[in-house]
Amino acid sequence: MRFRPCIDLKNGKVVQIVGGTLSDSSDSSLETNFESQMAPADFARMYESDALTGGHVIALGPGNKEAALSALSAYPGGLQYGGGVTAENAAEFLNAGASQVIVTSYVFRNGRIDYERLEALKSETGRDRLVLDLSCRARDGAYWVVTDRWQNFTETKVDAGTIAELGKHCCEFLVHGVDVEGRMNGIEEDLVRLLGENCEIPVTYAGGARSMGDLDRVEALGAGRIDLTIGSALDIFGGDVAYRDVVAWHQARNA
Repeated sequence: MRFRPCIDLKNGKVVQIVGGTLSDSSDSSLETNFESQMAPADFARMYESDALTGGHVIALGPGNKEAALSALSAYPGGLQYGGGVTAENAAEFLNAGASQVIVTSYVFRNGRIDYERLEALKSETGRDRLVLDLSCRARDGAYWVVTDRWQNFTETKVDAGTIAELGKHCCEFLVHGVDVEGRMNGIEEDLVRLLGENCEIPVTYAGGARSMGDLDRVEALGAGRIDLTIGSALDIFGGDVAYRDVVAWHQARNA
């Protein structure tokens, strides 16, 4: 199991937000936990110096391209990129230094998996440089993929069948537990367990982590197969969990 770092961008700044408050129409409902004065590239260089790989740069809406490209170029091959990726622009982010691109809304169109788009995207990136984002919310006793800044439910349930099918098309999954994202009130344990039982390819879970104990909890629930992103709870993002302690935990398991 690995710790995966993150750089979330809003209006070109590194932020931590409450994920479920994102909106297309207005920023008035957005709950921001933290906004950094450090440049995105500074975070990227810090992650590189600590030998943390497989983290992600996520653009939360427009106005983040320059910031994203600066972070990717500061740590070539060390960070994935997600936010508005299409078959037409994926190469730009890969050429800028992204190890992989992360995609949700482009592939999950009108509530369904658009296999034509998925194949077009895969032909541009290759399977080994494509990460599918299965970020989801709970409804009717199951988890459902959500798109468009996590506002819209799709018809795609996160279950064994979906994981097996989509795993043929990508090298990794990224899964935010959107209902708890940024709230620091605990991880979605059932979701982590589901991913651990069914994922044959690498997967990163994000959402709700609030303590060092959550690293151990995800390791146990995910049978050591699920990596964890911690955002708002880290002291580098204004929280109480020491980034240096998390890095030490990671290094002890990945020496």
